[in-house]
This record gives sequence, C-alpha cells and structure tokens, in this order.
Amino acid sequence: MSKYETELKEFPNIFSLKGKVVVVTGGSRGLGLHAASGFLQAGASKVYITSRKASACEAAVKALNALPNLAPGVKAISVPADIAVIQGVQHLVKEVGKTTDNIDILFANAGATWGESFDTHSDQAFAKVMDLNVKSVFNTIREFAPMLQKKGTVEDPSRVIITASVAGIGVGSMGKNATFGYSASKAAAIHLTKNLAVELGPRHILVNAIAPGFFPSKMASGLIGLSGGLEAMSAKNPSKRLGKPEDIAGVVVFLSSRASSHINGATITVDGGEVWARGGMVEAMTEPESKL
Repeated sequence: MSKYETELKEFPNIFSLKGKVVVVTGGSRGLGLHAASGFLQAGASKVYITSRKASACEAAVKALNALPNLAPGVKAISVPADIAVIQGVQHLVKEVGKTTDNIDILFANAGATWGESFDTHSDQAFAKVMDLNVKSVFNTIREFAPMLQKKGTVEDPSRVIITASVAGIGVGSMGKNATFGYSASKAAAIHLTKNLAVELGPRHILVNAIAPGFFPSKMASGLIGLSGGLEAMSAKNPSKRLGKPEDIAGVVVFLSSRASSHINGATITVDGGEVWARGGMVEAMTEPESKL
C-alpha cells in the first residue's frame, strides 16, 4: 500500500452547514428563495431573508419554515430592507445584529434589470441598475465584513457569494430588449468578486460568484414566449433543459461548505453550458430580484 493510500482521511459532513448563520439579499423569491431553501436544508441555523417588501419577506419566511425536512431549531427570519441605498444597507446590518453578533455566509443576490433599445435607453434606468447590482453589492459586503470576520479562520473561512450572470460573460445585441446596464453590471460584479477575494482572503473571508443562465419563473414568462417557449429554449441548451431550483441551491451550498474551502475569486456558471454554445451571444437573462 502506498504512502498516499495510508494517509487517506474521512470527510464527514463535507457539505453540511450545520449551525451556520446566513444572510440572503433578494431572498423573497426566485434564485434567492431557492438558495435560502438550500441553506436551511443543509442545516444553517438562521437564514435572514431580506428584500424591499415586508409582505414578500414574511411570505417567503413562512414557506421556508414550513419545509418538512428542516433540523430542529433551524429557521428563516424576515428582515425587510431597501439595500439600493446605503441607509437601507446599514439598517439591514443593524437589524440582523439584534439577534446575532456574527454571520458565516452572505449571499449578495439582490439585483434588477431593464430592457430597452440602445437609442432610447435612459440615463436613469442604466444608473439604477448599476447602483443596485454593483454599488449596493459592494456596500452590503463592506458593511457586513466585521460580522463575517468574527468567526472566520484559516481552516473555516466565512463566505461571500455574489450573484452575477452569464449576461456578464457573453456579449451581443438584444434589440428592443437590450440590457446594456444589466450586462455591464454583472461583468462588474464578476470583476468585483476577484478584487474582493484578494482583499478579504487574508481576513478569512472567501468571495466567489455564480453566473446563472436562464431559470423559468413568473417574471421570465414574457421572455420565454418571445424565445419560442420552454421547449425551444431547452433545445438550444447543450444540457437540453433550463435551470431548476436545486441547481442554484446546490452550488451555493457547495460554495458555503468545507468542500469549497480553497476556492476564492471564482465565478461558476450555472447554465448547462448555454453561454458557450451560443458563442457568447446572451439571449436569456437571470431573473432579477426586482425590475425598476
């Protein structure tokens, strides 16, 4: 038997998030809600759900806490906040701080999009998308950094996961539904991830991004119709299907667990390979947390 074989180790609970405290922005629906479900089912003790609308947060928390396979004591907590402005970010941090003095995982997922042709694309729309998708992401991470640092160690670092998009990777015109601000903001989010990984790594905080492709949703129904329907869109994907809730839940749980403790500054595409099959032409957008 070789030396390598004699030194094999067991990896118990390598994907477990037991006892972890999580904050999910844009967590009341869509990708954020699916991710929150994954965190809870992986054993996270507290998952704070935030979005602008209190009623949406409460409805999401009610559904999450009703999941049948949660461990005892695991719970989702509603914390409404408008993180598009710095005062809203600071309010969120203050409210979370009332029930915990540290967090282990921050899923910076809140975002917005705007589709319009180049010639009429307004300054206001572009600016608001950039503000929420880039500036507020930076502000949220900066404001939560002290709470993330409290428990982070070399062996068990805290985690930040940023929701980018394949729109920030591929290029191409979308005509009347062009999303110039959204695509630029998601490319910026990917680059911000790399810079923050270098900045926060020494503080025992790992920063990674996910770049989802197209996930069916109520908000995306119009785009599905314009693109020929679910079957037509699935046929264009190398994996021959669109995204499912567990696709997002699985990747965020992985990036939050011991299994990914040496991954920092990475962007993981979650699109079945579609962005590469299109040669970079992005026709389908990630569902945003809200539309302007």
